[in-house]
Amino acid sequence: MHLVPFRYLTFIATAAIFVLSLFYYDHYWLPVLAGALTLVGISDLLQTKRALRRNYPILAHFRFFFESIRPEIRQYFLESDSEATPFSRSQRSIVYQRAKEQTDKRPFGTQLDVYEAGYEWINHSIAPAKVTGHDFRIEIGNHPDCPREKPYSASVFNISAMSFGALSANAILALNGGARSGGFMHDTGEGSISPYHRENGGDLVWEIGSGYFGCRNQDGTFSEERFIANASSEQVKMIELKMSQGAKPGHGGVLPGPKVTIEIATTRGVMVGEDCVSPAAHSAFSTPLEMLHFIDRLRNLSGGKPTGFKLAIGHPWEFFAIVKAMLETGITPDFIVVDGSEGGTGAAPLEFTDHVGTPLQEALVLVHNTLVGANLRDRIKIGCSGKIITAFDIARLLALGADWCNSARGFMFALGCIQSQSCHTDRCPTGVATQDPQRQRALVVSDKISRVAHFHQNTMKALAELIAAAGLAHPQDLRPHHLVRRISPNQVKLASALLPFLEAGQLLDPSQLPQLPPVFGLYWPKAQAASFQRLD
Repeated sequence: MHLVPFRYLTFIATAAIFVLSLFYYDHYWLPVLAGALTLVGISDLLQTKRALRRNYPILAHFRFFFESIRPEIRQYFLESDSEATPFSRSQRSIVYQRAKEQTDKRPFGTQLDVYEAGYEWINHSIAPAKVTGHDFRIEIGNHPDCPREKPYSASVFNISAMSFGALSANAILALNGGARSGGFMHDTGEGSISPYHRENGGDLVWEIGSGYFGCRNQDGTFSEERFIANASSEQVKMIELKMSQGAKPGHGGVLPGPKVTIEIATTRGVMVGEDCVSPAAHSAFSTPLEMLHFIDRLRNLSGGKPTGFKLAIGHPWEFFAIVKAMLETGITPDFIVVDGSEGGTGAAPLEFTDHVGTPLQEALVLVHNTLVGANLRDRIKIGCSGKIITAFDIARLLALGADWCNSARGFMFALGCIQSQSCHTDRCPTGVATQDPQRQRALVVSDKISRVAHFHQNTMKALAELIAAAGLAHPQDLRPHHLVRRISPNQVKLASALLPFLEAGQLLDPSQLPQLPPVFGLYWPKAQAASFQRLD
C-alpha cells in the first residue's frame, strides 16, 4: 500500500479542516477560508496545463507568488549598491538625490574596485580651471559652410526619445515642463507630438520613425502637409529621422488595437482601435542617396530647422554607405544621434535586447571616426544615448567623440521610476510608464517638473566641477587622452591609445586604407552610396 505523497498533505489537511470546521467551529471565517482553499486544491488537481499545480495543489501558488515578487525581493534586500541590473542602486540613488535636491555626497571612499579591469577615470590637473557656469551648450545647424535658417543652441544633456503611449500623459507633461524650466531639449520619441508635449512649451526634437506618426497618410506613407503642420510649430526646434534604436535595432513594433485610444490615435494619425504598426524599414526611401534627399526635404519643409537622424550601428558598411552618399550629394545632416545597444525600451524581444546591435562605445567611435576620415566631422554634430546617468558618463562619451548626450531612463528615475521593470504590463507602480488613469494620477506633475529640472541642473553642476578638475573650460575640450582605463591590475591605458582614432581625410586617400583599423580597410571600399548592400 502506497502512502499519500507528502506533496498532497497540504491539500488533504485543508480539506480535513474544512470538513471538521462545519461541525465543531462556531465562527464562519474558518470554514469559508478552508473551503476556498479546498476548492483551489481541487481545481489544481483537475486542471491539465500546469504540472506543478497538479503535483503540489495549493502549495504551488506560494511558489508563483514569490516568483512574481522576486525582482522586488532582490532589489530591496539582496542587490548590492554597485550591481547594475540594468541600473545599480548607486546609480538610481544619485538621480533621486539630485532630483530632490538632497545631498549627493558619498562618505568613506569609493565602493568601486579601482584595480578591477574596466575601471575608468579622468586625470585631473594640478592647475584646475575656473568654470563660472554650468549651462554648457552647443550650436547645431550654424556651420558657416551650411548655415540653417533656424539653428539651435542645445544643452549637452537632454531627454532622450520616449513616446506618449509608452509613457503616461503625466510623465510627458512633467518631462517637458522640466525641459522648459531647465533650458534643455525633449525628444518626442517616434509616437509624435502629443498635446502633453505642447502644454508646457519645452523645446522639442520631433522624432519621425518608419510609421511617420504625426505626418502620415491613411495608408502609412509620408504626408508633406501633415509634416509641415507639426514642424512649423515654434516649439519644434529640430527634426530627427529615426533609422533604428539601440534596444531593438532592425525590429519594428505594433501597438495592439485595444491600446490605441482616442488620444494616441489623434497624436499619431491612426485609427482608434486598430493596430498601430511601426514597420522595420522606411517606405519613403530605400537607398542612402534617397535617405539624404529625404532628410534635405524634411529640413526644407520645416523652414530650415536642423535635421538629422538617429541610428543604432549594425553592419558598418551601411553607415559607410550613408557617408559616401553625403560626399556624393553634398547633402549632410546637421546631426547624428548614436543609440547604443544598451539603450532601453518599454518592451523588446530578449534576443534583441541582449544580442543585437553595437554597444555605444564602439558605435560612437565608429561614427566619429568615419566622419573625421571623410572630412565631414566639423559639419555634423553627434549626440549619443545609452545608460547615461552621471556627469562622468557624459564626460567619457564627450571624450570619445560625442557633442551631447541624451538620457531616457535617467529622467525616468527623476520622475520617480523605481526600476520595477513592469513597463510592458501597463502596471507601472509609479505612474511613469502606464496609460492607466488611476496609476498615472499618482505622478504629480508640478512636483515632478521641478525634479526633472533639478536632476539636469545638478548633473550639469557636477559636470562643471569634473571638467574644471581636469583643467578644462568646456566639456567640448574633452579628448580621448583625458580618459584612462584599467586593463589589468597592473596596467592602464589612455583611451587614445586603447581605441583607434582616425586623422582628418584618411578615408579619402586610398593609400591610407591598409594602415587603418580593419573595419575601415575591409568595408569602406565595399560601401556604395546607391545601396545599403555592400559590394562583394
